[in-house]
Amino acid sequence: MTILLVLVPISLALLGLAIWAFLWAVKSGQYDDLDSPSIDMLRDDPKPVPPAESAKPDDA
Repeated sequence: MTILLVLVPISLALLGLAIWAFLWAVKSGQYDDLDSPSIDMLRDDPKPVPPAESAKPDDA
């Protein structure tokens, strides 16, 4: 029964830590936009730029 004297404060400290982490995530904008990342995945990649012609003079 005396173990409760240790476990209750530990569980309250963990609860406080979890609430702090959640509030920090909300304030830092982690939950602002939940829809765009799933849409961004479907967008096409930009077309690659063709390599430039080499600047070497012709040997002919």
